Amino acid sequence: MAFAAGDRVRSLAYTVKMAENFDEAVAQSMAISENIEQDIKARHIVAPDDRSAVNVNNTLEEAKKIYSLIAVIRNVFWFIGIFTIIAGVVGVSNIMLIIVKERTKEIGIRKAIGALPGSIIALILQEAIFITAVAGFFGLFAGVGLLQLVSPLVDNDFIKSPQVDFNTALTTVIILIVAGAVAGYIPARRAAHIKPIDALRDE
Repeated sequence: MAFAAGDRVRSLAYTVKMAENFDEAVAQSMAISENIEQDIKARHIVAPDDRSAVNVNNTLEEAKKIYSLIAVIRNVFWFIGIFTIIAGVVGVSNIMLIIVKERTKEIGIRKAIGALPGSIIALILQEAIFITAVAGFFGLFAGVGLLQLVSPLVDNDFIKSPQVDFNTALTTVIILIVAGAVAGYIPARRAAHIKPIDALRDE
């Protein structure tokens, strides 16, 4: 885009094409700035170090500041998410402890008829992972649905087609499974150490 007064061009505006990532956009911007400056100075016989005749103003620094701000916001969201998961793990662990307490007789009977400690641990872990996964997937789908609703409202030059990245969703699933296993580990170990005779006496 050219800005002119009469027959004299005072400024030219260039925009780089859409890049795959920020680093690629930075490389494109730097290369274009250097090429434009060198080409114009060569065409009009201007000294390479003369900034008064030809000056290239690159908004890259402003873009870096915006990108840094976005990175900080992303890290804050990860921080909040991690602490939310920790709180969820504690909550699910407490729920599983209550469940183990209520099913003491059932666990005792299972062990009395030959159930191994490993099978008891696996049973409790499966239930803990299931509870964590159901709650986590509900939150994930609710987040995706909310994003679809607000996407048309925030679609502009800075935010294009906001969506949940597949790798992020996959990472979330893995974290949910691990969180469920961690939440159920202590209750599962406690259940595995229940003695059948004590369990049958439990009221």
